[in-house]
Amino acid sequence: MHLPDEQLRAGHIPTELYQRLPPGTDARKVVIVQEAPRNYRGPILLALTITVGTVVVLLVVAFVVQVIAASIVAVLSATCGLSYSLNRASKTKGRQLTARSSRRRAKSLPRSKGARRYRK
Repeated sequence: MHLPDEQLRAGHIPTELYQRLPPGTDARKVVIVQEAPRNYRGPILLALTITVGTVVVLLVVAFVVQVIAASIVAVLSATCGLSYSLNRASKTKGRQLTARSSRRRAKSLPRSKGARRYRK
């Protein structure tokens, strides 16, 4: 019995509690009531519930906003002739290089001073 909790469970009264007892009290009839140890299961479950609930609410809001935006675009394109297009850049560098090289002008070779070019 090294810990105070073990001493109290065994029925031993520590000296600091003896000093608090009123004079004339029978120490054999004294009952010491301890506070139960804190249970952390409730606060942990509450925090997890709040976190999961927040994530679910955000996902539902994002889905609803997406559906509303799609329906607005569908209605506007059907009534006003409004349209939209999405341009996605290609992920391969080979396609970008060939597209750029075809747009550039071909460089002419340097001419010698004496050579002339005639048109036919």
